[in-house]
Amino acid sequence: MRKIRCIGILTSGGDAPGMNAAIRAVTRSGICNGFKIKGIYRGYDGLINDEIKTFTTEDVSNIIQTGGTILRTARSKAFTTAAGRKRAYEVLQKESIDALVVIGGNGSLTGAKIFAEEYDFPIIGLPGTIDNDLYGTDSTIGYDTTLNTITQCVDKIRDTATSHERIFFVEVMGRDAGFLAQNSAIASGAEVAIIPEDSRGSDQLITFMERGIRKSKKSCIVIVSESPKCGAMYYANRVNKEYPEFDVRVSILGHLQRGGTPSAADRILASQVGYGAIQALIQGQRNVMVGVRNNEIVYVPFVDAISKDKPMNLELIKVLDELSI
Repeated sequence: MRKIRCIGILTSGGDAPGMNAAIRAVTRSGICNGFKIKGIYRGYDGLINDEIKTFTTEDVSNIIQTGGTILRTARSKAFTTAAGRKRAYEVLQKESIDALVVIGGNGSLTGAKIFAEEYDFPIIGLPGTIDNDLYGTDSTIGYDTTLNTITQCVDKIRDTATSHERIFFVEVMGRDAGFLAQNSAIASGAEVAIIPEDSRGSDQLITFMERGIRKSKKSCIVIVSESPKCGAMYYANRVNKEYPEFDVRVSILGHLQRGGTPSAADRILASQVGYGAIQALIQGQRNVMVGVRNNEIVYVPFVDAISKDKPMNLELIKVLDELSI
């Protein structure tokens, strides 16, 4: 096995608050342990195009409190091809990079797994996604900040909902995972969350309308996980047709959720897993994601992190149901 002297670091996929804290942690922990660190700009595309710079501790000064990623990010079509990955490997050899740290979500770590297997190359993944949908870690970088952002937005929307006696459908990110919707609904005092993990499906809306708004409330908030088929607009249109007596509005928070100063929790998580990435390489580990479970660093094989479904605490559905009466 080739001795690791130089480590490359990149951010890939959607940005998440706390990525800069992770970049800082990997850089400084790496330098502290005698490694050379190289920052790779614009994700896998930047790797293919050799957009690489040697990092010092000064390069990551005063970034822990900033959102986004100083390395920039991209979703790379080229890296999904064998030719693109071959070019990436050639660049790594040219730059004398012996290992990679990839910060990103499911797609980014899937790419890392494929590349690592093809070229027998050491890669450590860090869970950078606001969706909190990676298996094996209690939280992902950016999730806590995004949850707080959604809660703050819903607090403001409720002022209007109450003043005008309206039903607001608020759509949040999460793709196939309802962690943001369910927990922001509890935190903001919303009346219901419509999430993919709830087996009641579209009947959630009927149950809510019959039990809640029609009997005791003139205004309410419904948090909806984004979906191309059954997002906030779908449910709002249903209410307009089935319950025309109510005034309905939709607010899609969109990319507002991704930005902002990372919370203390995200800064700490990012620092922990960034440090853990360097420790993993020192220990000879490879092709694992660094996570935190029960406040302890854990190493999760890529195949588990990206393939296994992260379980939702279904008790939270009952919590929201009972507290929203």
